[in-house]
Amino acid sequence: MNTMVWKVDKYVDNLENNPQVVDAANFLRKNEVVALPTETVYGLGGNAESDEAVAKIYVAKGRPGDNPLIIHIAEREQLKQFAAEVPALAETLMDAFWPGPLTIIFKRKEGVLSEKATAGLATVAVRMPDHPVALALLKSCGLPIAAPSANSSGKPSPTKAEHVLDDLNGKIAGVLDGGVTGVGVESTVVDCTEMIPVILRPGGVTKEQLEAVVGEVREDAALTDEAAQPKAPGMKYRHYAPNAPLFMVSGTAGFLQRLVEEKRSEGLRVGLLTTEENVSGYDADLVLACGRRGELETVAAALYDTLRRFNQENVDIIFSEIFPNTGVGHAIMNRLQKAAGNKLISE
Repeated sequence: MNTMVWKVDKYVDNLENNPQVVDAANFLRKNEVVALPTETVYGLGGNAESDEAVAKIYVAKGRPGDNPLIIHIAEREQLKQFAAEVPALAETLMDAFWPGPLTIIFKRKEGVLSEKATAGLATVAVRMPDHPVALALLKSCGLPIAAPSANSSGKPSPTKAEHVLDDLNGKIAGVLDGGVTGVGVESTVVDCTEMIPVILRPGGVTKEQLEAVVGEVREDAALTDEAAQPKAPGMKYRHYAPNAPLFMVSGTAGFLQRLVEEKRSEGLRVGLLTTEENVSGYDADLVLACGRRGELETVAAALYDTLRRFNQENVDIIFSEIFPNTGVGHAIMNRLQKAAGNKLISE
């Protein structure tokens, strides 16, 4: 398959009628899959009402079939098509955070969306992305679009069109290139089917931000307890992993440097993930600065690109500093834990 690339300037006017956007929308209406930029990561979009289109998403990614997809919409009115009810709690969250990096889980209507998109669950996950190109594409095609991250399943999510092509070139119809994404980690997923909202996946909207709007917010037990069964099937699997084994390290800079030296003495090529404040303090085969520790939003934005850069340099093992587990740091640590398979070395 020839994967087309449509480059679009997100700052131009009338994006909905942009020839590249219209071309990509036509592919979606033909039940092909197209990668699109959002404010979090690039998504792999397909018609959420079509079994054929959704099946192509799973095949291209190599994604397990029990892992439901997030449905992307451009207008809140579209919820009426497939949400059985929209609780007042969800309305409050949409008022505060849509468009934006917040996915809300609703009880779904039967017989509207592809069963493959919801993995047969009685619920549906929906969000409205805050990216002009994504919104223009959604409006142009006029469809609810199922869109997981546009990467091979298990690999770091894509924050650039180049990342998408690294994984999926020849496997999908096209990539709508809208430049580098902003937030860098996926949306927060919140279950609003009960009285108290539950975070199933931390992301671009923090727990603290949610609580400031709706009061008490709980977290799925599986986020902190490995023995607990995740309510979101996708949380069962290892994600975001670079090619080389990744280990999180809790300890001083001296302790981390000793770990590096030990592995280098064994003949291994060692990579180290740190931040701009600390990058000059380490000696390894590849030391990469992932944003600024004093501004965790920059760490989130750079995380997946940094993990992919280790692949390009063919390191044998990667050590990573850890980050405060609050605010957006909660999402960063969630991704690092999954990328490392929860492997933590403590001083």
